[in-house]
Amino acid sequence: MYAVIETGGKQYRVSQGDVIRVEKLKVETGNRMEFDKVLVVGSGSSVQVGAPYLDAAKVVGSVVEHGKGEKVIIFKYKAKKDYRKKRGHRQPYTMVQIDVISADGSVPKAPVKKEAAVKEVSESADVAKQADEPAAVAKKPAAKKATAKADTPDAEKKPARKPAAKKAEADADKPVAEKKPRAKKSVAKEETVEKTEE
Repeated sequence: MYAVIETGGKQYRVSQGDVIRVEKLKVETGNRMEFDKVLVVGSGSSVQVGAPYLDAAKVVGSVVEHGKGEKVIIFKYKAKKDYRKKRGHRQPYTMVQIDVISADGSVPKAPVKKEAAVKEVSESADVAKQADEPAAVAKKPAAKKATAKADTPDAEKKPARKPAAKKAEADADKPVAEKKPRAKKSVAKEETVEKTEE
């Protein structure tokens, strides 16, 4: 059995068990979603076509995940005008697994998933355990460091080395270069300077 449904302004041909990627829906992951806009329902040689939709037909699916598509780069450019714009976009989507296709609108209720409830309880217990363990681990090393500092007296610590002082001593031994006398001005420049002063 297959159906053609409309959602997000697009049409999808689906059958039971298919996983489709549709425009983002405001439904939480794991919840059921009913698609009322069913255009066509077909089973073997019998086909029902709506005008535009079938009133009684429904397609039910469960939301698998929400996400973003691949990045699309929008690059605007005008020649010789120093105009360039670069933008990126990732279209949000919702993945839906088709559970039931019903031509007459009868949809069985969703079975209560005991496994999901058990997983949630076990996950919350694991999170609580993990939250307790790092705190205990963090306290132990801090205590060790404190005892290590208390055991070593200040007299045993080595004084800090000062390489700058050694450099200064090494520089004192080097001979200082003498300054060169200032270059003499040429005779022509001196004459022009005297004429301008008069």
